Amino acid sequence: MELRHIPLEELKLTKVNVRHGRKSPDVSDILPSIRKRGILQPLLVRPNGEGFEIVAGRRRYFAAVKVHDEAGEFAPVPCAVMETDDDAQAVEASLLENFARLPMDPMDQYEAFAKLAKEGREVTEIAETFGVTELAVKRVLALANLIPAIKSAYRNDDIDQPTLRLLTMANKVQQAEWLKLHQGKDTYAPRGEQLKRWLFGGDNIKTSVALFDMSDYDGAIASDLFGEDSYFADAEQFWKLQEEAVEAQKQAFLDAGWTRVDVLERGTLFYDWEYEKTPKTKGGRVYVSIRHDGEVTFHEGYISLREARAKAAKGKGGAEVNTKPEITKAMQTYLELHRHALVRAELLNHPGVALRLTVAHMIAGSALWMIRPEPQKAPKPEIAASVRDNVSQSEFEEERAEVLKLLDLEPDRAELVRHNGDAYPAAMLFARLLKLEDADVMRIMTFAMAETLQSGSCLVEAVGVHLGVRAVSKWHADNIFFELLRDKATINAVLKDVAGGDVAEANSQATGKLQKGIISDCLRGENGRENTEDWVPNWLKFPLTGHTQTPIETTGIGAEWRRIAESFEPEPDCS
Repeated sequence: MELRHIPLEELKLTKVNVRHGRKSPDVSDILPSIRKRGILQPLLVRPNGEGFEIVAGRRRYFAAVKVHDEAGEFAPVPCAVMETDDDAQAVEASLLENFARLPMDPMDQYEAFAKLAKEGREVTEIAETFGVTELAVKRVLALANLIPAIKSAYRNDDIDQPTLRLLTMANKVQQAEWLKLHQGKDTYAPRGEQLKRWLFGGDNIKTSVALFDMSDYDGAIASDLFGEDSYFADAEQFWKLQEEAVEAQKQAFLDAGWTRVDVLERGTLFYDWEYEKTPKTKGGRVYVSIRHDGEVTFHEGYISLREARAKAAKGKGGAEVNTKPEITKAMQTYLELHRHALVRAELLNHPGVALRLTVAHMIAGSALWMIRPEPQKAPKPEIAASVRDNVSQSEFEEERAEVLKLLDLEPDRAELVRHNGDAYPAAMLFARLLKLEDADVMRIMTFAMAETLQSGSCLVEAVGVHLGVRAVSKWHADNIFFELLRDKATINAVLKDVAGGDVAEANSQATGKLQKGIISDCLRGENGRENTEDWVPNWLKFPLTGHTQTPIETTGIGAEWRRIAESFEPEPDCS
């Protein structure tokens, strides 16, 4: 390749770049360096008759364009010029460049690999070029099975990667049906394991569990290239062949001298602590457990504990022990309800114990309690990064570490509140909380409540107003704030609030970009502007107000506040 310095205006984007066609990339991480030093690592380009097209280096190019727009000029860009006009080699070079940079999502990889395949590259060649397995390449190319609407939904961040991968196992009709459920206002589209069961008619059966010869099965097979598994699409045929194979194996055990082979009802688990290991020569049996996912396990040489105890007692010359439960299931329910009534009535007299039991339920849940932590899901990575940088967010994470320490929970736990529907974790937490002082229990409860406070809800508004929450010193106007500030009338209203009416009036006809620049200068005290760093927008104040005459309830947050304003509006100061 030839190394040349090429003027920015002669560089153009190209479809062979694996990131072509996506929205403008985030360049915030490299922009400061390029502002200061320019581009140090050459772009990979090739001639196109009207200049040069960028094969690799799209993010550096966008950063250079941004600096050019800011400063009005940019030095010629160092470029490695490819001599080839082979699209496959250009795509390959772009892929190799990007594999070492920001991770490409599956759809990026699919489109890139598909280009190579279309240019004649075999799967083995693609795998060797990029140092990955053939299976990894096949997994990516499996996305070709997706209908365009699902690909678009993924591109728009409307479908996550695990769901996208599972949908590669669906046929086109199933994909269309799932998408209809996903887009419906009153319908629910299954995900995760539920999606697998939905795709396979309620049965999620891997081919690896089959006891029969696969040549006997003539139904469809769905391959999960991402999980290295394949599944039976015809569950009815699978179970017919599997049960026949179990019966054949049962007969083989009997022919081998086992006195008894018990096949447990499908879905019944075999718990070895309920049995005692016993050799075949002493009456041991074979128990066969069959899971709903089709897996079959043969447990050789066991008898039940009841039978083992009876034999032990008889061997000592005593009467055979009756191991049958002394009460019926109906009696057990009767006793459970009476015990429950006794305990909960007594609990009313012990608010300290009830507090600890409540906190245990908040954190670990039970069959009757189900609470989820607020996921703080942001639609853009820049918003997520802004929230992470918020001082309040850092304070919250520091408190999480202290709370986890109080409860002796793993320090790297991502959330305190974690439910699975089982009461046992709550009981263990309850035991721990009984040993803590009231102040520590209240501290833990406060954190659990804060972690599960729903973002965007009227509850946030109610608590914020009641506590007089202020954003000063906790928040600062970052780049994403200015990017999201787009309405020109609103920008001018904010400028008036920050810099005063005269400045706002003088710049009312200026571009939004210029007005935002003045706002930024004021907040930083730059370019001769008076420093107003303690400013926060009305949208971050409690109670919420706007900056224009537009009713605040036209926004989601405003509508939530209006629902409760009469109950929480601060009383006017009459002094």
